[in-house]
Amino acid sequence: MKKLTVTAEDCTGCRRCEQACIAAHSRAGNAALATLEKPEPKSRILIEYDRGPVPLVCRHCVEPLCVSACMAGCMQKDPETGIVNNVGHEQQCVGCWMCIMACPYGVISPSYDAGGEDQSSFAVALKCDLCPNLDTPACVAACPMNVLAVSDVPEPVFNAKGNVP
Repeated sequence: MKKLTVTAEDCTGCRRCEQACIAAHSRAGNAALATLEKPEPKSRILIEYDRGPVPLVCRHCVEPLCVSACMAGCMQKDPETGIVNNVGHEQQCVGCWMCIMACPYGVISPSYDAGGEDQSSFAVALKCDLCPNLDTPACVAACPMNVLAVSDVPEPVFNAKGNVP
């Protein structure tokens, strides 16, 4: 299973990861043209003035609280890839924001202009999808300091009590 890993102490706060995310998820697929779409990055840089910038990225948790909190059932974890996402399922996001409140990492944000397949505006929860159409997520490829990386992490095996042996 692939996971984004972060080396926060090396982050300079350049926001290239955010720009790459915007371009990768825009209809234009281009950073310059994406600005016309009012895009929003799916990951963010949190500037902590006493400790420096910290990239906030989805952990695609083993037991994601956002999935269990989603009353519409659209936030789901793919059993094969481990990617947690709320798009491409039969159920549609209704903008209740329960996933946002449940996420302990603060990496899901509300989007009011997501522009679905019919290009209409609606409210949805916006989160990292690990760029499924790319070999390497756009944020990882764009990071000049190699703060972000994709690693293969084995899915933990739980015993009968629900603990990792």
